[in-house]
Amino acid sequence: MPPRRASPSGLVLAAGAGTRHGGPKALVSTWLADAVDLLLDGGCAHVVVVLGAAADEARPLVPDDERVTAVVADRWADGLGESLRTGLARATGDAVVVTLVDLPGTPVTVVERLTSAWDRQTLRQAVYGGRPGHPVLIGADHWTPLADALTADRGARDYLVAHGVVEVECADLHDGLDEDVSRTPGPARHPPTAPEP
Repeated sequence: MPPRRASPSGLVLAAGAGTRHGGPKALVSTWLADAVDLLLDGGCAHVVVVLGAAADEARPLVPDDERVTAVVADRWADGLGESLRTGLARATGDAVVVTLVDLPGTPVTVVERLTSAWDRQTLRQAVYGGRPGHPVLIGADHWTPLADALTADRGARDYLVAHGVVEVECADLHDGLDEDVSRTPGPARHPPTAPEP
């Protein structure tokens, strides 16, 4: 794999209703800004934030930066696949780094390791002790076929596996766990229920 010659773009998926959390995760404190900063600090030239549930409330939380664009997945309620499809349609450049809004605390070193080398055909996914997680790097040659393969309620994992995704171990950098914080009874951390972008 040749070394990268340009910067990838970034994609933050933040459209869900957050039913286990107790409300849309895009509305939680600084999570949107943290996810955007993670990708920008990791070298992404432009970041697309995909909103859905409570989009009008969440939009002001998206950083006011010319490198950041917020879009709304009209069919966000259909599931993760629709949010990812919306984001891929707005991605730019030769690759995109996909992350989720509910991964606060992810260090920029994870993004840097994932994007150490890539081209338009690259598929790379951060794994934590062998468990697939985020972020995921998707070369531009995959955007259209991936979008065509997505179903409403599933992300990209099936496509990634079928097309030989390279797993990049990051357990030495982070635990990779998402944040499912219920307003009643209190905070809890859980492994992702669907290890897909």
